[in-house]
Amino acid sequence: MSVHTSTSASSSNLQRRIGLRSAVLFNMLEMIGVGPFITLPLIIAAAGYRLSVWAWVLGAIIAVADGLVWAELGAAFPRAGGSYAFLREIYGPERAGNWLSFLYVWQLSFSAPLSIASGCIGLSGFLAWFWPGLEKAPLAALPALHYANFAAAAACLLVTALLYRNLSSIMRLAWVLFAGVMAAIAGVITSGFAHAAATGGWHMPAAPAMPAALALGGLAQGTLIATYDYWGYYNICFLGGEVRRPEKTIPRAILLSVLFVSAFYVTMNLAALPSMRDAAAHAATDVVRLQLVAEIARSAFGRMAGSLLAALVMWTAFASVFSLLLGYSRVPYAAARDGNYFGFLAALHPRHGIPHRSLIALGLVAAVFCFFSLTQVITMLVITRILLQFFLQQAGVMLLRVQRPELARPFRIPLYPLPPLAAMAGFIFILANRSHALGGIAVAGLIAVSGTLIYLIRARRLAQWPFLDSR
Repeated sequence: MSVHTSTSASSSNLQRRIGLRSAVLFNMLEMIGVGPFITLPLIIAAAGYRLSVWAWVLGAIIAVADGLVWAELGAAFPRAGGSYAFLREIYGPERAGNWLSFLYVWQLSFSAPLSIASGCIGLSGFLAWFWPGLEKAPLAALPALHYANFAAAAACLLVTALLYRNLSSIMRLAWVLFAGVMAAIAGVITSGFAHAAATGGWHMPAAPAMPAALALGGLAQGTLIATYDYWGYYNICFLGGEVRRPEKTIPRAILLSVLFVSAFYVTMNLAALPSMRDAAAHAATDVVRLQLVAEIARSAFGRMAGSLLAALVMWTAFASVFSLLLGYSRVPYAAARDGNYFGFLAALHPRHGIPHRSLIALGLVAAVFCFFSLTQVITMLVITRILLQFFLQQAGVMLLRVQRPELARPFRIPLYPLPPLAAMAGFIFILANRSHALGGIAVAGLIAVSGTLIYLIRARRLAQWPFLDSR
């Protein structure tokens, strides 16, 4: 059976319209969100001037290693839902795969809106460049609640409304958004090198020597942040049921998007280094930290340039949220169509052919998460995603090789099993060296336990695994 006909019922009504260029586009839109613009000084502050570039490089290596896992699974199972379909196939739809795929969708109900909310919060932070009053608290009794939180939630709802249309219209809009993304990157790179040229030429800022243990911990923290910025190289897998020639398109889109984005990120870091001498000091102030790349542009070319770059970063954040919500909205839909999630979400819009109920549900939850701080959102997102998704896939792709050697694999991981092992080692490295690691793991554990309890109650009622023989 070919990969084109091996799709599940969850994607049978979706039309395959996405080619390689659009697949790379959707990945890069998600990857290059507001993240790199607000985390540049954080990575430098965490890893130090000299190791900050290596944090980006190490993050790219982890992304490539993990991306190869996604490529093999995405080419073998090109279905709506991405990881949901992978986990279900790997661990068995009538066995533990039923539980793990449900658990994945359950954690996605938290991690996907968190990811979307992070982009909207970053967008509202740059909006404060134009309206400083957004940082004020409307209620004295709730000083942590700012007008910017409401602006972020409004951005979530606007993106949801824009995605409520057919896929052809969405792809045209995506290309318009992508033009602004490229302009923002070019603006940061040009401003950084121009500022360096005006202040004596590019040079690596002097940095004091650090003990090896401290340097390693800083590199791990910087790589953790960089990993967050790279996430999105797998976005096309969630749209697997809508991809043309998925056996070739999905692996190529993953690898090309990581290659392009890593080149952009390393160049941006090098361009910004001479202007980041106070990165550590700026990191303590949220407003200055968020707007630091706009400050570089203002220093190089004047106030108008700073405002233009701030506007472009807002555009980029909006584009990222657009791509995130587009991809993740297919996951609850796919699970519901399989009877493994809430059936209300299994509907396609009768005219647009999109999973509109799943789209609206994620958009509304993301709007609620916009009322958390950016640090809280990123922390919960990274730990939950690694423990309840990435590790399961990396171990699963190796398990699948053993259990189903006859499975048609249009794309096979080169140098197997080194890439999945390297990806797991990379994630363990950044988790183990992260400050307050136990707190983040506890949050992921709470999501896992609650999702498992809900699954067991539901499985007992429906006589699903592990209660197949209970009736």
